[in-house]
Amino acid sequence: MPDPLRVLIGCECSGMVRRAFSALGHDAWSVDLKPAEDGSNRHFVGDVRDYLHMDWDLLAVMHPPCTRLANSGVRWLKSPPGKLTSNYSRAEREAYAQMDEAERLVFMWRSLEDGAALFSACWNAPIDRIAVENPVMHRHAKQRIIGFQPHAQSVQPWHFGTTEDGPDNVKKRICLWLRGLPQLTRTGTLDGSTARPEIHEATPSEDRAADRARFFPGIAAAMAEQWGGYATEEIRRSA
Repeated sequence: MPDPLRVLIGCECSGMVRRAFSALGHDAWSVDLKPAEDGSNRHFVGDVRDYLHMDWDLLAVMHPPCTRLANSGVRWLKSPPGKLTSNYSRAEREAYAQMDEAERLVFMWRSLEDGAALFSACWNAPIDRIAVENPVMHRHAKQRIIGFQPHAQSVQPWHFGTTEDGPDNVKKRICLWLRGLPQLTRTGTLDGSTARPEIHEATPSEDRAADRARFFPGIAAAMAEQWGGYATEEIRRSA
């Protein structure tokens, strides 16, 4: 029987996807700038880029902090927002509050460059099988990403849900960039007619950005089962 996969879940502090892979017996680790919310000792605190060269079989970067890449925020590259969201550090938010509009515009474009560099590093990591989740990107982001390709697939959490009142019956478009991995097959039984719009209608708050980035157990389980199974079979065949 093949050895368990060595799996890195990048930019995840919740442990949702890490636990899904671990439940199937894989050697799964997560990494994020924040500590693991579940207190796991299988979590690195740091920049995902510092952990990409550790001989992983599969890399899944689930919620990279690339706000400036998203098409929904392209307007801020022309007219910067009055304040930053909670996915920025407190120091950044405090410094931004003291900037004038010209300085804020420079900050927005620098954030775009930083986000594109992070996505590029993950997308071009020396790992055979890579999945990166991100919203639809605007043209400025696409131009800055090394080896950019269109996303392979977009899914909704409810595609992987089975109960109307469950955590997966939610509307949120999730785009997946895939290299060396197949598209996910839906595992749910819902038709989307009762899917909740809670992500888009989240009340403005300090934690709104973090709450909107949280993942869903149904799609996490599908990733572990389908991508883990595919990678295991690929390794077995090449042995």
